[in-house]
Amino acid sequence: MGRLFVVNLEGKIYSCKHCRTHLALYEDIVSKAFHSRHGKAYLFNKVSNVSVGVNEDRMMMTGLHTVADLFCVGCGSIVGWKYDHAHEKSQKYKEGKSVLERSKVLPDGSNSWVTHEANIGSDADDV
Repeated sequence: MGRLFVVNLEGKIYSCKHCRTHLALYEDIVSKAFHSRHGKAYLFNKVSNVSVGVNEDRMMMTGLHTVADLFCVGCGSIVGWKYDHAHEKSQKYKEGKSVLERSKVLPDGSNSWVTHEANIGSDADDV
């Protein structure tokens, strides 16, 4: 096994709930209107410090997609999934993007946005 390098992100970030490894920047959110089996989820343009599992076809709320689970490199927990292929034309915008489940990540950083999201959630932002 090779040496593990973890990227530390700057600014408004989302971290793994279990080990606080940085996973994504707030500014990379595409949508907060996603859902998973565990509740709400966020679609990101890019994520960091994750390993990608094996591609598999899954029937999701929006149709058939080829996806792979995302694992935190810090603790190995599943934090979301990555879209490899959307089988329906209207869903092609998801290809190459990643979803992080809200129940598995925490807002992190020294900015006031952390306190704000922790207290009221981001339901007001969901469109």
